[in-house]
Amino acid sequence: MRRNEIELLAPAGSYEGFEAAIGAGADAVYVGGAAFGARAYAKNFGEEELLRAIDTAHIHGKKLYLTVNTLLKNRELSEHLYDYLLPYYKEGLDAVIVQDMGVFMAIREMFPGLHLHASTQMTVTGPEGMRFLEEQGASRVVTARELSLDEIRRMHETSPIEIESFIHGALCYSYSGQCLMSSILGGRSGNRGRCAQPCRLPYQTVLCGESKDRTSENRISAKRSQGKRKQGKRNAEEICPLSLKDISTIEILPQILDAGVTSLKIEGRMKQPGYTAGVTSVYRKYLDILLEKGAENYKVDEKDKQYLLDLFNRGGSCTGYYQMQNGPSMMAFTNEKKTGDITPALKQKKEKIQGTLILYPGSPVILDVACRGIHGSASVGEVQYAQNQPLTEERVRSQMEKLGNTVYEWESLDIQMDESIFIPMKILNEARRQALEALEKEILQLYRRKETGSLWLKQKLSAQRTRSEETEKKLPIYVSCEEKETALALYKSEGIQGMYLNGDAMEACLDEGVSRGMEMYLLLPHIMRGEMPEKMNFQIKDWLNRGMTGFLVRNLETFAILQKAGLAEKCVLDHSMYTWNNAAEEFWNEQKIMRNTIPLELNEGEIRHRNNQNSEILIYGYLPLMISAQCVHKNVYGCNHKEEWVTLKDRYDKEFTAKCVCNPWKMENTNFSIPCYNIIYNSIPYGLLKEKNQIDKLGVSSLRLAFTIEKPQEALKIYEEFREVYQNGGNPPKREYTKGHFKRGAE
Repeated sequence: MRRNEIELLAPAGSYEGFEAAIGAGADAVYVGGAAFGARAYAKNFGEEELLRAIDTAHIHGKKLYLTVNTLLKNRELSEHLYDYLLPYYKEGLDAVIVQDMGVFMAIREMFPGLHLHASTQMTVTGPEGMRFLEEQGASRVVTARELSLDEIRRMHETSPIEIESFIHGALCYSYSGQCLMSSILGGRSGNRGRCAQPCRLPYQTVLCGESKDRTSENRISAKRSQGKRKQGKRNAEEICPLSLKDISTIEILPQILDAGVTSLKIEGRMKQPGYTAGVTSVYRKYLDILLEKGAENYKVDEKDKQYLLDLFNRGGSCTGYYQMQNGPSMMAFTNEKKTGDITPALKQKKEKIQGTLILYPGSPVILDVACRGIHGSASVGEVQYAQNQPLTEERVRSQMEKLGNTVYEWESLDIQMDESIFIPMKILNEARRQALEALEKEILQLYRRKETGSLWLKQKLSAQRTRSEETEKKLPIYVSCEEKETALALYKSEGIQGMYLNGDAMEACLDEGVSRGMEMYLLLPHIMRGEMPEKMNFQIKDWLNRGMTGFLVRNLETFAILQKAGLAEKCVLDHSMYTWNNAAEEFWNEQKIMRNTIPLELNEGEIRHRNNQNSEILIYGYLPLMISAQCVHKNVYGCNHKEEWVTLKDRYDKEFTAKCVCNPWKMENTNFSIPCYNIIYNSIPYGLLKEKNQIDKLGVSSLRLAFTIEKPQEALKIYEEFREVYQNGGNPPKREYTKGHFKRGAE
């Protein structure tokens, strides 16, 4: 494997950070601009700085990627995106990192030739999702951080496009892009680059059904006394059960490359330039060793591992999910940030140039300079015969070597000159300046693009108007049930148009539901990892033959699998398949889906300016704040392979339910070979019981109530209350609901 086939990708939250990354040996740098980046609180780059960074990267033969990895609202997409990206596109920006499919398709049409990297926030977890994005025009996929090396290897074997994976830095507790915790609790959306990191805060944990006095203090202390964590006893308020250690993969770089990763990504746009320089330099050192000497001779010095820890750590470090599914060894259980007494040196990258200087009487000063085979030249003034003391080669060379603050250094300079000449020093300086300017122009010209005339798309987006109209008809009500018992309590109720059910409930309710004229949809896992269980494949075919209507799809991998099977037209997209703007909504409609679900972070006004003709809106439910590959139960209590609930209590005494999903398919015993996950629900349910009049004006196609942690009879009562209001025009009872973002939106 050659060096030019592997990319070391470093972060930069400022221009100083960019220079630090380049100086430390990065092959590429990713940065955020003034808008649309997932690190809104980094310094980020103004337009002038970003244009300069693009040019500087290219002069050094490096690449620069721009984060456009937030979700965009309609007005932002139609009025701002094109003008924002155009100058960077013309300057030669190498790629954009994108989460939003509407943004993805808009950039693809407006800026041909600009590489599109599918962000980790798309939560790409398997080969079919990767293949789907390849078909849409992605040149690279940034994998979900939760994947194992084997999963990445299967993706690499499936698609030829590049794979980028994180190798160092912070880990989100939630699957990337599947977190609403900061948004719902504080209005600062992670999907908008403004995460407040509530996962780093302390929580008490209590098993559902366990006495309240058995706090996380006692449990953690007990686990540590067993030798699993030999630390002192902590107070319950000090425990951060959602706070992960940073990853450090310096020891497993050979395995990561062997899995098919071609871009090694360091996290840290919020970190200081010294951190960027230090981490990048260590990985540069060992990547070069690996590429030169091979995996069999690869060994990491203990002092370099300690150096990485001293740069920054949060309770130590781990190798992330590459070698394990989850577990307490990956947890920091604290938000204490530690650094050692080190200050990495910031180096300025210099490009080696070769030059030929020709000095003969009666001719101009001729200077040709070259860098990586690209030439720039200057012809300035006139060389004169010396009247008195002639110039020496030593004097000429000394003057020409004064490159000042440029990014160049001489590798060689061939001076061809007569022995009896005179030239003013300012002429030599001018020749050097013009030759270097010509060299830069030639280098940068290779990257420049012209405006493409795709303004028609901008106009198309600008011209889009919501076709939502107030309706007087009763909107159909759909009900989703995560628990079989809840489904059995509800599925004979009047007024339900259709139900979304897990596998165990589907088998119990399907036939009678179909006979009663209900639409029946299979609830598919929040996260799709690996193959669908063989028995489930046969079961789905049987259910479809018996009248099952379709599927509720919650992630890209699942949709790609169903589309490949010819079942796209039976798919309803859940709110986690983000359709913030009309372009995204239109994209998914072009995939022939049945309908989508309005995202949970849009407010009433933003929904009103969205095309909702083919959209369902959630009007009740405990909102899932996080979907995590980690397991609170396992990390605090140990794993018993039972789908139990754990309560998290914050400093304001709000209680959040963390539900173990040990068998996502809810059917057969899979011997726990399918990765489990946790769902953390909000403390109080979301409900639009008093907002019927506003909902009627949005032009949506249907309504949904989502039942998750409610007891069956409670769910039945809530359904009847909503039915009375929405279908019979009754008055809403007094209940405590959060309105979520329906009133205040998310920023």
